[in-house]
Amino acid sequence: MAEAAMRVRNVGMDEAGVQKWTLTSNQLKMIAVVAMVFDHCMIAFAPHNLLAYDFLRLLGRLTAPIMCFLVAEGYYHTSNLRRYMGRLLLMAVISHLPFTLFLGYEVWAFWQATDVMWSLLFGLVALAVYHQKAWPSWKRVGGILLCCLLAYPADWNYVGVLMILFFGIFHQIKNWQTAAHLGIGGLYLAQGLTYGTSLISRVGIFLSIPLLRRYNGRRGRRSKAIQWAFYWFYPVHLFLLYLLQEWI
Repeated sequence: MAEAAMRVRNVGMDEAGVQKWTLTSNQLKMIAVVAMVFDHCMIAFAPHNLLAYDFLRLLGRLTAPIMCFLVAEGYYHTSNLRRYMGRLLLMAVISHLPFTLFLGYEVWAFWQATDVMWSLLFGLVALAVYHQKAWPSWKRVGGILLCCLLAYPADWNYVGVLMILFFGIFHQIKNWQTAAHLGIGGLYLAQGLTYGTSLISRVGIFLSIPLLRRYNGRRGRRSKAIQWAFYWFYPVHLFLLYLLQEWI
């Protein structure tokens, strides 16, 4: 406990003890939201055969690592883990329709494609399973693998699950979190090779590293309205972009 408290107190100071700029969780969320909207606008309105298209989508890869990081942080700060999981489950169900409509997937084929909220939910469940120290190792490993499997159809799939898991395992240990970020980012690039997709935009997964290292352990302004606004923004903006696509 003393070691953890020391790490928190030193947030915002460099090795020489000089104060540096830092980011709260609310500020990180705002960066993630802006990057997400920009990325989804590129998907909706930019010609996909444009030479610069993959470069334009680099910024969008900031979002998922930031959200995975904040879900892992949320595990340690929530007062009610089941309620936290319930909120993610609710938004995962609500977001499925806007996500599939926007990207042109079959709405009822949940097992083929669904929204990123499912990856965030199963990442949180995987982290909770990891902390069940009374369980035998095989049961914990099996539970984590099951979470990865269940998240497979979701946006960011098991990559998101693993990011939440390792951000949580190395909670407040920034160098190890960065190492995990790099390792899972490498897996994300390898996944792109398997799918035959361009790796240019996928390199953007590493752009969030310096931002996450600036996290100061604080939420920022607390408000139920702000909390739920971040949750609802995801499905609402997807649905609005879908309507704009149809109108244009």
